[in-house]
Amino acid sequence: MKRLTLILFICAATTMVSAQDYFGVQLGFAQPIARLNTPTTKTSLFPTSYNGFKVGLVYDATIVKGFGVSMGLNYTFGNHTSAWKQIGKLPYPQERSTGQYHQLEIPIDWQYKFEIAKRTWIILYTGPTLQCGLSLTSNKFETDNYGKIKDDVISSDFYLIEDKNKALKRINVTWGLGAGFQYDRYFLRGGYDFGLINPYKERSFVGHDAYTRGRFDQWQIKVGVYLWQSK
Repeated sequence: MKRLTLILFICAATTMVSAQDYFGVQLGFAQPIARLNTPTTKTSLFPTSYNGFKVGLVYDATIVKGFGVSMGLNYTFGNHTSAWKQIGKLPYPQERSTGQYHQLEIPIDWQYKFEIAKRTWIILYTGPTLQCGLSLTSNKFETDNYGKIKDDVISSDFYLIEDKNKALKRINVTWGLGAGFQYDRYFLRGGYDFGLINPYKERSFVGHDAYTRGRFDQWQIKVGVYLWQSK
């Protein structure tokens, strides 16, 4: 966290001497990937169908020609519904799960823009993102032996759950790499964020294998428009 604070300070200082500023809005698609790495296996906790929608603000500061800093504040919402699957060998009972997540994100990217035509740029960027989880819930549904859905639903929030093998920290930090395209005031960006910290509150065990490390990664793509720019 001290390093992240230093990065925030450096970015704030550079914007004070920026040659040109831009402020805009953006929205996009995000697909989180939660990973648990053991000495012998790599397992994805959340299926790739756990899809998210994000919306937020963006502020770009050009320091020197082509080089600058991009910062933002995003709200992300996502949900997931799995297919029904058999619990045993018989067709019924069956189970399925649904889930939702809400989080805030503060991305801070160093970027370079090079002009390929009049008012048209290619963008390359990299930098950290601070994520704050608001909720990450899961609901489990089951049917009886005749296929009727039971009334009782098993619900849990991974930020509040008491099971130490599943409990998650609200704060996560990622490092992203990406590229984009800008025409006039409109832009499109896409990239991948790599998780930097273990999001699990405690080291968990399955049998004799310890989950030595976990991380949250994320695919994302965003479109946006700059509403204001300095002269």
